[in-house]
Amino acid sequence: MAGSLNRVTLVGNLGRDPEIRSLQNGGKVATFSVATSETWKDKASGEKREKTDWHNVVVWNEGLVGIVEKYVKKGTKLLVEGKLETRKWEKDGVERYSTEVVLTGFGGQILLLGESGGAGRAGAPSEADKPATALSGAIDDDIPF
Repeated sequence: MAGSLNRVTLVGNLGRDPEIRSLQNGGKVATFSVATSETWKDKASGEKREKTDWHNVVVWNEGLVGIVEKYVKKGTKLLVEGKLETRKWEKDGVERYSTEVVLTGFGGQILLLGESGGAGRAGAPSEADKPATALSGAIDDDIPF
């Protein structure tokens, strides 16, 4: 086994509708931000406190992009699993960095979560007893066994 692992799992809500862009090669890419929050009770004041972090997500897998485009919108609760990537660019002579959760063709996953464990809030069929929708980026068509 290799000596390292780049894997991140987030459960949170979308802060705005995803952005879907078409690529020159005919493919698509989806980008969106997921908010994760933690709450605690302040020991000194007894007040409830909350901290929210925002995570940028980039989906390169065409199958997952299609699901995002069809079912995911502002407020959707979901689980995202991918890897962290940091990219660097220059703007106005200043180097800038951005760290994103990236879902590529292999190993990326999105799980749509709803109020009752179904996918209703995400825009999929909202049968109360239907399990959440699991969507994996793994491609099994070319597996040789």
